[in-house]
Amino acid sequence: MIKIFKTFGGYTEISNPEKNCWINVTNPTQAEIVRLTEHFELPNDSVNDILDVDERPRIEFEDDWTLIIMRIPVEVTNNGVPFHTVPLGIFLTENFTLTLCLQDNEVLPIGQPAFFREQYRSITDNINFILRLFLRSGSLYLNYLKQINQMTSAIEQDLEKSIKTKELNQLLKMEKCLVYFITSIKANEIVLARLRNSKKITSEINEDLLEDAFIENKQALEMAQIYSDIQSGTMETFASVISNNLNVIMKQLTVISIVLMIPTLVASIFGMNVPNFMEKATWAMPAIISGSLVLSVLGVMFFRRRRWF
Repeated sequence: MIKIFKTFGGYTEISNPEKNCWINVTNPTQAEIVRLTEHFELPNDSVNDILDVDERPRIEFEDDWTLIIMRIPVEVTNNGVPFHTVPLGIFLTENFTLTLCLQDNEVLPIGQPAFFREQYRSITDNINFILRLFLRSGSLYLNYLKQINQMTSAIEQDLEKSIKTKELNQLLKMEKCLVYFITSIKANEIVLARLRNSKKITSEINEDLLEDAFIENKQALEMAQIYSDIQSGTMETFASVISNNLNVIMKQLTVISIVLMIPTLVASIFGMNVPNFMEKATWAMPAIISGSLVLSVLGVMFFRRRRWF
């Protein structure tokens, strides 16, 4: 879907592009991709790079355009992992600024893109518009990290009651989300640093806005790393608990086997086809059974004394 706005933030939607307009493209069709490359004269390779889900953040400078790619968090519902990151490309040209993403997102929602409306003023500078995207992306990372933490706490409560494969798989998916977030935030931070130090950026950069974007991304990175360390420790703890439970069960089964072996051993000895002094005694069978039971009870008492059972 392609939407064209007169100013940044989506205040006024227009039908045709004009000078200094903003074009927001989300999940484009093949026909819209052709329009981007032919009508807006964007490089086909760069457009395909942005639509690649594994594309890394970077900055490219050309004579006619500048490309900035960042990775933003999105909510996923179809592959089991609740959150993922996708590339968001920003083309800066002399006539317009174009943002391109392969799926709908909360950084630039296609249905209601006027996310700066609460500031009651238009944004006319494209560089500061990009900084606001980084700032909004960092805030969204923090919001999703809080949701991941809440999901993880719920999974841990279920695991404390009963350790099951389903909950362990869910915990692993939470860990994958954190890995996606950490790698993406680190790459975004590098792009921000290049944007600040680049000599090809002629527009005046709002230093306060730039600092806010750095702080927001750094805070998101630190939170993601903390949650990842906690997740790793939790996984190791539950792995130790599972191993310990298995050892306890094996010990109990071994003790039970030894206790059951005692009457079997006694019965095997007296069942041998050799003479003994109890062949004709009427009390032989009750005595043998009683002796077997006594030895078994003594074995149980011995193992309980050693705290093996």
